[in-house]
Amino acid sequence: MQVFLAAPRGFCAGVVRAVDIVEIALERYGAPVYVKHEIVHNPHVVADLEAQGAITVETVDQIPEGAIVVFSAHGSPPADFEAAKKRSLRVIDATCPLVTRVHNEAKKHLREGKKIILVGHRGHQEVKGTTGQGEMALMDDQEDPPPPEWDPDTEVAVLTQTTLSVDDTASMVDRINTVFGNVTVRNDICYATTNRQSAVKELVAIVEVVLVVGSQTSSNCRRLREVAERAGVPSYLINSPDELDLGWFEGMARVGVSSGASTPESLVQAVCDALNPENVTHLGLASEDIEFTLPPEMRDAMPPRRSSSWATAVDKDAGVASE
Repeated sequence: MQVFLAAPRGFCAGVVRAVDIVEIALERYGAPVYVKHEIVHNPHVVADLEAQGAITVETVDQIPEGAIVVFSAHGSPPADFEAAKKRSLRVIDATCPLVTRVHNEAKKHLREGKKIILVGHRGHQEVKGTTGQGEMALMDDQEDPPPPEWDPDTEVAVLTQTTLSVDDTASMVDRINTVFGNVTVRNDICYATTNRQSAVKELVAIVEVVLVVGSQTSSNCRRLREVAERAGVPSYLINSPDELDLGWFEGMARVGVSSGASTPESLVQAVCDALNPENVTHLGLASEDIEFTLPPEMRDAMPPRRSSSWATAVDKDAGVASE
């Protein structure tokens, strides 16, 4: 068996920043530090931070008054900040800057009097944060929804969740454009999502089966599996080597491996070790050198940066086969 490792894969800049924020908070203030919603959608990352003293909760009301809380990378609605203020909580906002940009765009379009359509997945934490910015219609591509029944001349702004399928989102935008004649479209799908989907599209041209390493709760991981399946290549989303089924690889000589933007690289390596391939070929399909600054109150800190050791932006030996 030969394994082909896609690049880029693994942690994006927003995930590195969010994990660093929790670790700095624990170092600076001591345990416990509360985290509203999973800091990123990966149980291994969450468990590691909880072992250091983080406590994950789903609502602000679960946090003791006066405590320190980190709001997750996915973004939070204004109502959560208001609830935190009433409980005298010290909020450290770990929202990915690219998600914050979507929030700011939503507020801008609403001030301009436009109607907003958000393309995203109902119930996802990022969608909750964005829809909380003001009134907007949600179109979930998984539900095959029609556009809102507004006047065709309505000024419409289209925003998107940052972790969607590039192809599905384009299809939804086309559908919206057939109904409304005055549409402003923001391409809010983040660089990491786009790059990882492009890498999998390259991967499926040379492999017989694809493994995506990551959590079932991760939107961007699920999209990677779908990209491979739509190309006609069997694909499986697993979070660790324990979920491998060697029956998937019977008669297969070329296995592709990728991972989502919240997956530690250590899990990818563990999966590769479990496969015990004859060799591994690294496919360098894009480079990522993006880094986001910490929140203002933390910029004097030297980040622990353990998160960086979990991540690989792009393989340094891209394109070179190694044993």
